[in-house]
Amino acid sequence: MHDRTISRRTLLSATAVAAAAVATTASTSITATPAQAAPPHNDHGHSPDHDRLRRLVSRMSLEEKVGQLFVMRVYGHSATAPDQADIDANLTEIGVRTAAELIAKYHVGGIIYFAWAHNTRDPHQIAALSNGIQKAGLAKATPVPLLISTDQEHGIVARVGKPATLLPGAMALGASGSRTDAREAARIAGAELAAMGINQNYAPDSDVNVNPANPVIGVRSFGADPQAVAGLVAAQVKGYQSAGIATAAKHFPGHGDTKDDSHFSLPTIHHTREQWAELDAPPFRAAITAGVTSIMTAHIVVPALDPNEDPATLSHPIVTGVLREQLGYKGVVITDALTMEGVRKKYGDARVPVLALKAGVDQLLNPPDFPLAWNAVLTAVKNGEISVKRVEESVLRVLELKQRLGLFREPPYVSRADVDRTVGVRAHLAAADRIAGATTTLLVNKDRLLPLSRRREKNLLVVGADPASPSGTTGPPTTVLATALTELGFTATALSTGTAPTAERIDAAVAAARGKDAVVVATYNVAATSSQRTLVAALTASGVPVVTVAIRNPYDIAHLPTVTASLAAYSWTDVELRAAARVIAGRVKPRGLLPVPVQRADDPARVLYPVGHGLRY
Repeated sequence: MHDRTISRRTLLSATAVAAAAVATTASTSITATPAQAAPPHNDHGHSPDHDRLRRLVSRMSLEEKVGQLFVMRVYGHSATAPDQADIDANLTEIGVRTAAELIAKYHVGGIIYFAWAHNTRDPHQIAALSNGIQKAGLAKATPVPLLISTDQEHGIVARVGKPATLLPGAMALGASGSRTDAREAARIAGAELAAMGINQNYAPDSDVNVNPANPVIGVRSFGADPQAVAGLVAAQVKGYQSAGIATAAKHFPGHGDTKDDSHFSLPTIHHTREQWAELDAPPFRAAITAGVTSIMTAHIVVPALDPNEDPATLSHPIVTGVLREQLGYKGVVITDALTMEGVRKKYGDARVPVLALKAGVDQLLNPPDFPLAWNAVLTAVKNGEISVKRVEESVLRVLELKQRLGLFREPPYVSRADVDRTVGVRAHLAAADRIAGATTTLLVNKDRLLPLSRRREKNLLVVGADPASPSGTTGPPTTVLATALTELGFTATALSTGTAPTAERIDAAVAAARGKDAVVVATYNVAATSSQRTLVAALTASGVPVVTVAIRNPYDIAHLPTVTASLAAYSWTDVELRAAARVIAGRVKPRGLLPVPVQRADDPARVLYPVGHGLRY
């Protein structure tokens, strides 16, 4: 009941964000990509190449058809010559040595890149890996190019890091409210992915985050107002696809109101069907209207949409009944990762891929035991549980998506020159900084402490949390903030105190603050019992002016003692931290507006800062 009450109240209070969703500055020029832009429609049944693709399907063996339904991880920086440790991991988890062997043996339709799988060392290596994967796909008896995908949402989820351009994440863009900037950010991101041979991005996140306790979505969402989120989702779909790559609106039917993480458990969304239609559905409707090329399902239970309480990924009433029939979606449907516990709770790993296909899914993403999953689907077709016709429907959708991306029209390879003229170029980096400059939100500014003066507050201390970089290439946050402030004319030193500072670290921070003119504290997911609260209280009690910067969720301020000034940066990647530093220094004016309400910690029924709150100077 508590979650449902919060969601409803938040929905009613969030309408102010719509007024903030206006375009701001003109687009910066974007380097063109070698990819072919996808047509802005989803009428897969009338593709000009439909008959040719059907003939291609008819030539495939059953094993090849089943393989096209899978998108799989594989370890290594090279398709044919990975490091020995990655070969060992592949043999242990998949039973093959390399990506090329995986494609040859199982005919997979796609590969997903992860940093932890050592797929994303640097842009030139990524491009070479992509070329090796495509070469393996075209070397088969039935040559078929692959969808190469990753999760490059930006903000707190980024698999490809520097020197590629890193951009503000969804909630930061929600604070900006600019659909122009959202589309431009997606176009830059899409252009750079395409240049590295990545032709599908699992973005944008289309969840409406109305639960502050949501542990898995949070700042990955554009905000709490469904119409504002819908507008930004549509803008990003158009931006990515104008750069020639496929998109995936996620996580259908909506993962924004949960206190559980589907990576580790099976969340339940308690919205009524009417609440779902009003709150969760608008961003997905907008994505479909904008021509989204795929939609990713969520491992969540929504009893109002499926009384059987199956995870949405495995639910025929949700995937076929709601998404296909009610919303009229004709494109590719992909599961969220099948390694996640949320989809494995109710059924075994051999049943999950079969049930997902029976629900209406087209692509099966990253099962934990790939040979088991692949053979389970093959057996289900051979014994008649899944018809060949049903498999061919999904294979055809996958192939038509590849056709729309231009993968059949010319060799799907990229070059070092593509990378050099597109990835991390000066125009993109400048655009990222400009876009980030409109996202930082000023929540508190007592006694007009901000902007800090280089004469009055010359000597600064930066303390706080230093979470690991989302991409492994940025940070640490306290150092980035201190460096940026120093470059802006201050003398700033950094002292990492962590997300759970000990008494000793707090004492060290207070000692280091003596003689400083102000202290900047980077906070990260502060809770009622967090020792970060103790850190801020101790620094405030020392008499030094304190500026807090929430480097993830903007809800931190509700749990902190009274401070002189407080900002929300929405992520701890360098681009957003530099933007916060420029606001602190007065080099840019704070323009971000809260895209979610911040509720009082002592009384969640009351709003501390509403949607649309944001101070100026």
